[in-house]
Amino acid sequence: MKLSEDIVINGKKAMARSYAKINLTLDVMGKRTDGYHLIETIMQTVNLSDIIVVQTHNNGIKITTNKKYLPSNNKNIAYKAAELFFNELNEKRYGAKILIHKNIPVAAGLAGGSGNGAAVLVALNMLYSNPFSEEKLLEIGAKLGADVPYCMIGGTQSASGIGEILRPVKALSKQYILLVTPPISVSTPWVYEEFDSIQKSIFPDTQAMISAIEKDNYKEICSNLSNVLEEVTIKKYPVIGGIKKKMLLNGANGALMSGSGPTVFGFFDDFNKAKASQDSFSMMYKDVYLTTTL
Repeated sequence: MKLSEDIVINGKKAMARSYAKINLTLDVMGKRTDGYHLIETIMQTVNLSDIIVVQTHNNGIKITTNKKYLPSNNKNIAYKAAELFFNELNEKRYGAKILIHKNIPVAAGLAGGSGNGAAVLVALNMLYSNPFSEEKLLEIGAKLGADVPYCMIGGTQSASGIGEILRPVKALSKQYILLVTPPISVSTPWVYEEFDSIQKSIFPDTQAMISAIEKDNYKEICSNLSNVLEEVTIKKYPVIGGIKKKMLLNGANGALMSGSGPTVFGFFDDFNKAKASQDSFSMMYKDVYLTTTL
């Protein structure tokens, strides 16, 4: 579901939901001369979201959040998104009040921040009567981060390049997804730097995953879940591997770390098993969510 289809406009105010994503596959294909890594991944939206309220005014950019640890200045991607939008618009007298109600864990491999930036861009575009085409807005979003264009489009997408080249895949059928985020912060740049120094032993098959999704073959989808970055992140944070093993013992048909971590997600074909697993993990961790694919 595209962000623009889920935004409610009321006068000078827009309310959006920015959804979390998981990586069904993630492979690193190389490195560009500018230091960015080339990837190949299948991304999927899940029904866990932050609420973003954007209101236009003429007195700068102001961020309010429900979490004290979130920055309210230009270190926040939502602030950067608004600033970039107005610069592209060449609007001299501009401003936006942005309220972020954060539900998605931060620095968790779920694109929570990227989703916030995407929501601000799309909401502002709608509030200003769509001065930018979707193609141009995706181009602007890519300047904020590789996951931002995906967060604008959502759904089931194949991504390549640094993540900005998107190709739609047949929509994944609705599945129960359990998300568990341990209380550790993982630096994405550090993970990629470490990955460059290891001998790769995990080889995701992106085409096999696409084929499984197109055939709606649940067993093959689960068996093709694969993320090369697990080799780095789990080595430093063994708790992630422990969560993955426990999730499989709890009845998940497949489990994987999302992005650079630390969130682990599991596919369940039975709601009761998924709920029992959620209850089990909730005794150990705060950020445990039973959700579905979107």
